[in-house]
Amino acid sequence: MRVIIIGGVAAGTKVAAKLKREDRSAEVTILTKGKDISYAGCGLPYYVGKVIPDRDSLVVNTPEKFEKLTGAKVITGMEVTKVDRAAKTVTAVDAKGESSTWEYDKLVVASGASPIKPPLPGLDLPQVFFMRTPDDAVNLRAMVEAGGIKRAVVVGGGFIGLEIAENLTSMGVRCNVLDMAPHVLPGFDEEVQVFVENHLAEHGINTMTGTRFEGVTGEGKVEKVQTDRRALKADLVVLSIGIRANTAFLADTGIELAPNKTVIVNDHMQTNDPDIYAVGDCAMVTNRITGAASWSPMGSTANITGRMAAKNITGKDAVYHGAMGTAVCQLPELNAGKTGMSEAQAKDAGFDAVSVIMVTDDKAHYMPGAGSFIIKLIADRGSRRLLGVQVLGRGSVDKVVDTCVAAIAMKATVDDIADMDFAYAPPFSTAIHPLAHAVNVLMNKMDGVLETMTPAEYAAGAAEDYKVMDVSLQPSIEGAPYVDLTKIEGEVDGFAKDEPILLVCAKGKRGYMTQNRLKYYGYTKTKVLEGGLSFNEVEVEE
Repeated sequence: MRVIIIGGVAAGTKVAAKLKREDRSAEVTILTKGKDISYAGCGLPYYVGKVIPDRDSLVVNTPEKFEKLTGAKVITGMEVTKVDRAAKTVTAVDAKGESSTWEYDKLVVASGASPIKPPLPGLDLPQVFFMRTPDDAVNLRAMVEAGGIKRAVVVGGGFIGLEIAENLTSMGVRCNVLDMAPHVLPGFDEEVQVFVENHLAEHGINTMTGTRFEGVTGEGKVEKVQTDRRALKADLVVLSIGIRANTAFLADTGIELAPNKTVIVNDHMQTNDPDIYAVGDCAMVTNRITGAASWSPMGSTANITGRMAAKNITGKDAVYHGAMGTAVCQLPELNAGKTGMSEAQAKDAGFDAVSVIMVTDDKAHYMPGAGSFIIKLIADRGSRRLLGVQVLGRGSVDKVVDTCVAAIAMKATVDDIADMDFAYAPPFSTAIHPLAHAVNVLMNKMDGVLETMTPAEYAAGAAEDYKVMDVSLQPSIEGAPYVDLTKIEGEVDGFAKDEPILLVCAKGKRGYMTQNRLKYYGYTKTKVLEGGLSFNEVEVEE
């Protein structure tokens, strides 16, 4: 069996390696346009920031090493320009412009995606960078290390853009992040995005959202970045606007493409031609929760789908159940992770979504390095099925995210998760796991035990007719009456029992405990502000 694989980064090399393990007799050939294969694209920002010291660490395998390790053949500098399905051949052109034809029994399209370069002025200046290959990262770091780079503009507020901004900031470069979208961190809910934007500003990274990038100006070098709002002084620009699937060579083949030009595949990673498969950034998969088409240009998805395609090519029956938008990102003194659906996405998909934002310890509070998690959970009100999670914190947010990946994939309800036997020891977690704690809070809300006002509702003005009661451990809100939870033994002076009252504390826990006690004493219109002062900015007009 002759297998041609177009592309040799994450997905292509995974297919090749697994194929040779499944069937040693298969003739597997990778044709790849670049000179590097199997490199850590997700690690590029950390090379820029010197977290990864040398370029060789980014390259998992050289072509020669990969050939010896797997038995697959690797040909670099070879761009596939045509696929002939009837003849079962591909045509490729090498660096010298010489054409060659390759026969296949099975073909795998793993051609990846390329950075979007808009037709705007100044993008060919030497201080304008993209971030897609090891050489991109090497050249960017070298320019910063050479000196003279004081201000940078990163265009694009997605994960790579924010990670680049973080690493440039760590090298003493002042960064502005531009994005056309209303907020950075796509896929998170708005109130979480706003919290992150404020956190970035506190750490020297300014985000300019809702801003159109219009080009770069300068005489032989970058001097300013033009936007629809104003010009920004800059010494360097990194474009992280997005990527576009490398599928132009498939245009006249009859292979079905999605509107964004990714290749449509089934749950076995097959195209509409059963002998042609597609994996990685160039493939359109499905959402595991809804079954709808979903693009998941992530290294994790590339590796998973590559492995499954290889098994199916060799006669196995490996079903890919879909992606869930799982992501995690390191920012200055804050990690952000998510999986499943945001509240907005859940509502758009027709779910009766209910959510909660809560703040909890990430490990035993008395342990060195203890901090907090801000967790937002989203569930379906009727079925009580968990739909999504978003987590912020300085600690291991990925452990909460990954647990929710398993729960959502298994269609678990919040009740299923509440009494799971999570690992506990003071250096690692709390006696009631942070996720279980968040689930308990959401269940209390769903069951009517806890009545809250969400940060989104508060930001939209829902507290206008409410009187704020400061129930923090110590008085914390200027202009708000302070009430000590431990001294509530009946009616509270200054607060009528039928008066709308917003209970605000540091995290939300004392607010809940206060509400519980006030209800007992006949208060009927209290709300707890989710996330408390840890997540919300509360001001009281005197």
